This record gives sequence, C-alpha cells and structure tokens, in this order.
Amino acid sequence: MALPLDPPRTVLRRDAVTLLPTRHGDFTAIAYVAPDGREHLALARGSAGDAPMLVRVHSECLTGDVFGSLRCDCGEQLERTLEVIAAAGRGVLVYLRQEGRGIGLLNKLRAYALQDVGHDTVEANEALGFGHDLRDYAAAAEILRDLGVTRVDLITNNPGKLQGLEDGGIEIASRVPIVIPANERNRRYLQTKRQKMGHLL
Repeated sequence: MALPLDPPRTVLRRDAVTLLPTRHGDFTAIAYVAPDGREHLALARGSAGDAPMLVRVHSECLTGDVFGSLRCDCGEQLERTLEVIAAAGRGVLVYLRQEGRGIGLLNKLRAYALQDVGHDTVEANEALGFGHDLRDYAAAAEILRDLGVTRVDLITNNPGKLQGLEDGGIEIASRVPIVIPANERNRRYLQTKRQKMGHLL
C-alpha cells in the first residue's frame, strides 16, 4: 500500500512499516503505539484512492484468532476478512488490542468460567462488574485517517463499529456482512450477540 509520505499528526504514533507475506498474499504491516502503550496493527493491500476502501476493524481475540476456539467466531472472521481483501486486491484490516471486548484476557477467561455454569456472555460480563462491550473505535478511525482512508466499505455485523468509525470522521459507504456458520459451541453466544447486543446476524 502506498502510505502518505507525511502522515497527519495523530495521538497514535506510526512506529514500524514492513512487508508481511501471508498465506493470503502480501500485505503491508503498519504498527502503531498508543499513549497508553498498547500496540495496534494495520494490514493493508492496495492504494486508498477515491473509491471506498474495503475495511475490517478486528479486536484482538487470542483464544479465537490464535488457538481456534469454538466459543466464538472471531478467528473465522479474521481468516475470512483476509481472504476477502486478498480477492478484492485492496483493503485494510485494523487489528486493535482490546481483548475480550475490552476487559482483557484474564477477565475474559473469568467470563468464560461463568458461561460454563449458565450465564450468557452479557450476563457474565455484568457479573464481573463490566459493561457488555467496552471497546472503543477511535484508534481505528485514527489509523484509517493516517493511511489516507476516509471512505470505507466496512466488513462487520456490529452496528457499534459503524457508529464508532463515523464518530471518528470515517464515512461508511456500505456495510459488508460477514457470515460465519454457527457451531454447537458458539450458537448461544451468537444468539446473545444478536438479541442483546444488536449484532446484525
């Protein structure tokens, strides 16, 4: 991806840019550091241009993205996104370090333990004293602006991401659904996301 030579001043710091060859082809990997020390990543292919850019904002899910957990659909969404961007020849995956919808890995596993005894994902977070979704998409909007991407076709089922990017000054040209079939281990989780969190499943 051709990056702006003189990126706009941002709160995030663009810290490293390199080629990342993957099984889906070559991407440009751009690492960002936030003031709180969290490191975010963008994988980009193609140039921004005038047409809307295919974009997914993906929040870190160690259990799904790395270990292939069947409790969620995160890892499959990540893989599908890279396939779609590769097929399109241009797009950006923004990977945000906000594990467990913002509660962190340890609390996510605590929430899983509560789900093991009957809570759904929203009830488990609330039992731990958290809201159902603490994620923030300001960093994603900032990363996209830094890459010169201001108009997007957003790959998501989550209305909160649409609103979060719009609040950050990104124009949503269209929403691109991402459809992952349920399995017996995540069916209740997906139903809860639809019924209690408004996800467009």
